[in-house]
Amino acid sequence: MNHRDLPGHPGVTLVLRRTARARRFSLRVSGLDGQVTLSLPARAREGDALAFAAEQADWIVKARARIGSAVDVGFGTVLPVEGQPLTLEPADVRSPRIEGGDLLLPRDPGKAAARAAAWLKFRARARLVEASARYAAQLGRAHGPITLRDTRSRWGSCAADGALMYSWRLILAPPEVLDYVAAHEVAHLVEMNHSPAFWAVVARLMPDYQRHRRWLKREGAGLHRYRFDAR
Repeated sequence: MNHRDLPGHPGVTLVLRRTARARRFSLRVSGLDGQVTLSLPARAREGDALAFAAEQADWIVKARARIGSAVDVGFGTVLPVEGQPLTLEPADVRSPRIEGGDLLLPRDPGKAAARAAAWLKFRARARLVEASARYAAQLGRAHGPITLRDTRSRWGSCAADGALMYSWRLILAPPEVLDYVAAHEVAHLVEMNHSPAFWAVVARLMPDYQRHRRWLKREGAGLHRYRFDAR
């Protein structure tokens, strides 16, 4: 895939994706991070594809504005950690720690994003392991190994053998939302489906789960705006 600037909008990058299945040009703006993908037939001219994108520039800009632009994490970035805003600040510390409304990090701007991500993953694992164990105990079931990933299509999953997978970005959400996802996945230990019986198990574990489920549907995409990869 190639990357090109949107004509007339140098701050907007298009990801060009050629595919034999495409019969015409099409545009997609990711609801997670605002990435713009321009799909085109395998033999189409790139110039024609870019002209098509230029004609849709107003739509692209408005769609990205509704989502919010991506945030490259570094010193000065405000991150929502367990739902609370923390500003990443350099300090004379050996490891990250919270102090007031700041997340203090060692003084190395080149490693700030990686250190913040590692700290968040560690914190996410501790919270999700605790929540999963608590809800599994309420059901009298045992879950399998827990893994963390940076998934975009789902916040968690439960395999047939009881293994649980979660997105570590749940640590950016309010604690009750993280708990809801844990309750949801642990409920699959009883009902491996999304039937009324399954939702009854979720409600038994968390009676007000619907409120937290709505938050995730409404605000969850914004948790993917934060980019921790080195650039």
